[in-house]
Amino acid sequence: MSFLEKLKNQILIGDGAMGTLLYSFGKDSCLEELNLSHPEKIQEIHKAYIEAGADVIQTNTYAANYLKLQRYGLEDSVKAINSAAVQNAKLAAQENAYVLGTVGGNRGIKPSTLSIEELKRSFREQLYCLLLEGVDGILLETFYDLEELETVLAIARKETKLPIIAQVSLHEPGILQDQTPINEAFTRLENLGADVIGLNCRLGPHHMLKSLEQIELPKHAYLSAYPNASLPAYTDGKFHYEGDADYFKKSAQSFRQEGVHLLGGCCGTTPAHIQAFSAELKNSVPVTEKVVKLQSKKIVIEHSTAKRDLQPLEQIVKERPSVIVELDTPRKLDTSKFFEGAKALKEAGIDAITMADNSLAQVRISNEALGYLVKQELGMRPLIHIACRDRNIIGLQSHLMGLHTLGMHDVLAITGDPARVGDFPGASSVYDVSSFELIQMIKQLNEGLSFSGKDLGQKTAFSIAGAFNPNVRSVEKAVKRLEKKIEFGADYFISQPVFSEEKIIEVYEHTKHLKAPIYIGLMPLTGSRNAEFLHNEVPGIKIAQSIRDRMAALNDNPLQAAREGIEITKSLIDTALDLFNGIYLITPFLRYELTTELAIYARQRASQIRGNSYVESTI
Repeated sequence: MSFLEKLKNQILIGDGAMGTLLYSFGKDSCLEELNLSHPEKIQEIHKAYIEAGADVIQTNTYAANYLKLQRYGLEDSVKAINSAAVQNAKLAAQENAYVLGTVGGNRGIKPSTLSIEELKRSFREQLYCLLLEGVDGILLETFYDLEELETVLAIARKETKLPIIAQVSLHEPGILQDQTPINEAFTRLENLGADVIGLNCRLGPHHMLKSLEQIELPKHAYLSAYPNASLPAYTDGKFHYEGDADYFKKSAQSFRQEGVHLLGGCCGTTPAHIQAFSAELKNSVPVTEKVVKLQSKKIVIEHSTAKRDLQPLEQIVKERPSVIVELDTPRKLDTSKFFEGAKALKEAGIDAITMADNSLAQVRISNEALGYLVKQELGMRPLIHIACRDRNIIGLQSHLMGLHTLGMHDVLAITGDPARVGDFPGASSVYDVSSFELIQMIKQLNEGLSFSGKDLGQKTAFSIAGAFNPNVRSVEKAVKRLEKKIEFGADYFISQPVFSEEKIIEVYEHTKHLKAPIYIGLMPLTGSRNAEFLHNEVPGIKIAQSIRDRMAALNDNPLQAAREGIEITKSLIDTALDLFNGIYLITPFLRYELTTELAIYARQRASQIRGNSYVESTI
């Protein structure tokens, strides 16, 4: 009897986790390569699941594709690994179980990291290898990204008439990470030709059943479920699962009542869990009707913190000249000079005080903490830089939720200097996401959705700046990055400091077509050594030889050198204000008196260019 014919009239039991058992045996490298080096171990696990009652086993090929195998230098072994995996499964099955060729999802929380074309090429190669070995069907599992699953499902359906099982994974019961309701997703998968549609991984029996309660019985396909044993624990440097097999046995009938025809296990499950399912459901007749629990609509309560109390900076700089100033938070715990500077800058009439996120990977007082104090005690607008370097996705979202709760809505999304350049060179650089993805994720928070697609209960109101480095050989290429950041959701840009009128004009010519406004970065030089250090050692900064020569001529007169730095910057302000509305002043070494003078100058020059109404509007 064919797999689908049997599945129509009785519940079939799938196998459980392969990787969990191999990991418990100490095999924590490339688990798919073990099909070649330790075939007897793979066959032993397959047999254990069949003896436990599994009617269906899957090949040990979850990550046996080009994209994942290349991490281990095994990208040229796709055919060998997949062929061996099918042979191992067939030797173990011996006509006592159906063998499904497994293909796992590649995209996770960051879909943009892999293009559809890359996914297609990798999938086709693995699919053909599995089909050539004569599997009984194809199992597509652990797909968080619906676009990826729909893409590979369409390819598989075109290439084979064998049964195809398409399974998604959820962060939150009932909804995919792109906010597609599970019923809608299943309808789309069924229409693309999936014979079985279901859920696997991420959720244990409790939450998977909650999701299944919302799922209607498919018109032509069948439902499947492969829950995790539990949430993983981490002890003594190892992950492990503590799910009780008896708990699985108690949940088995509930899976049947929700219309499941194929029931197996995912992460953390063992032959004991599959035996528990088998003892309750093997050869049981599936239900043909069920009552669907519709998900209740959530009431969204908008607290006052969800709304901006100030006009967004990108709107301000579109309407009139705007001056913002960076004042780094201190590297030591004494904050007196920082607040002296902040007060002076407030009196100078700036629109926002910006605070870097441990620039040059040097540890400073949290910009979130001082940003809040600046806002509360001085009534100033803080613009918080957020680097991808120090926080993983969990930390980034938590940080942003905290900023939102504290009423700080202006952020600059940056990649961040690598940890090795700072004062803790042994520290890890996280870089879970790029600045592009961070911008996109913050935009998603503004829609009331977490990075994983969960409903946050209210929308954030972030105004998102993107970084712009014009100090490169090809400004045209740098502008292409700006255009991409605009596509990802950037509202405006803040540039690295520039040190020549020619560069400002060049930037204008290459960016005048953009609708997103730009704050031109300017930084007063304090001396020749400062100029040479910035030019030669700081990424993203280049200073013209003529400027460095002017500073070098005053090397023996620090006060005059600083004065020269001020005059150079004033000249740059003149040029910038002729072409741009935004001036971004960077304070060197907490010498706020320099940027205070320049902020006042910039406001006065703006009033001369635009008229007195500008000064009046900023007071």
